[in-house]
Amino acid sequence: MISGFLSAFAGLMLVARMQSGEAVRTGVGWELDAIAAAAIGGVSLMGGTGTVLGTLCGTLIIGMMANAFNLMGVNPYWQRIVIGIVLAIAVATYSRGGIRRLLHRFRPA
Repeated sequence: MISGFLSAFAGLMLVARMQSGEAVRTGVGWELDAIAAAAIGGVSLMGGTGTVLGTLCGTLIIGMMANAFNLMGVNPYWQRIVIGIVLAIAVATYSRGGIRRLLHRFRPA
């Protein structure tokens, strides 16, 4: 019952935001945002556990980044690239070896 209520509430919020009830294009391209929010919030992409609070924090970070980019007038394509870079850094940070190994790969010889 709670899941159904929250799904209906989310649907109503989406319709209000998009000003359309068309289900064909609604939410297309939001997969990266959902994965990035979970990864930034501490959920392991290799399996394992995460917390709801961490995912909520990740969602807020992604939302604030998107809002700041929109206010600065950044092209939406560049926004996706920056979110992808943030996602890559978050995944590298949580992996074994962390960010140090990632930076070692890109350091000039």
